[in-house]
Amino acid sequence: MADPQRARKMADRIKEVVARRLDKGLRDPRLGFVTITDVRVTGDLQHASIFYTVYGSDEERADSAAALKAATGMLRTEVGKNITARLTPSLEFIADALPDTSAHLEDLLAQAQMRDLQVQQAAVGATYAGDADPYKHDDEDGDEDVDGTAPSGPDARV
Repeated sequence: MADPQRARKMADRIKEVVARRLDKGLRDPRLGFVTITDVRVTGDLQHASIFYTVYGSDEERADSAAALKAATGMLRTEVGKNITARLTPSLEFIADALPDTSAHLEDLLAQAQMRDLQVQQAAVGATYAGDADPYKHDDEDGDEDVDGTAPSGPDARV
């Protein structure tokens, strides 16, 4: 197993090489606006998972995924030329779910904020169902409640 530091460095280098190659452009018209978000390399440096996002519709995402799958061999060759390793790792492109997850979280936060506003609006003219202060309070002497009645119960003094 390789040093985790070396695996991180190799992942960063693969990310740079693949992003640069995609920036130059591939000759595939299906490839859309692809952003490489992360690369993870296994401990033995034999496999690299490349996470990407695509700006556009679901159809453009599917087309870009097919274009990346078709260009995997060429990109692996490019990576092999630009890293200093005995073996070139195999590449796997995985669509990153981060944008979908963040959009879902934003929707949930918006719903929570709307519900907070509804509760706040409902509380504007609301009054207590019972007394405003339902708890009994002792006066300074501790022998009578604020309303003037004698205390009762286990704490009452005789």
